[in-house]
Amino acid sequence: MKTAKWITVIALAAVLLLLRPAAEAVTCSPLELSPCAAAITSAKTPPSGQCCQKLREQKPCLCGYLKNPTLRSFVSSPNAKKVSTKCNLPFPNC
Repeated sequence: MKTAKWITVIALAAVLLLLRPAAEAVTCSPLELSPCAAAITSAKTPPSGQCCQKLREQKPCLCGYLKNPTLRSFVSSPNAKKVSTKCNLPFPNC
């Protein structure tokens, strides 16, 4: 009886794992944020939908960009923080 319960539990766990959406790996590339360049470099240009989408996709990479001396000023600028807010994406706290 106990064996049947364990087999049921294991089978159920296997099914749940198969039904769960697979996490997509993110390739960290600052070039992916190029649709945001105009919005980040100009306070007058709002972020496009594509910019917000790319920003969300690159979210796991933002702390790495902030640690990079070459990218830090671009990613942490006041305009970048405004773009993040307008895209409803919290600015990373690294």
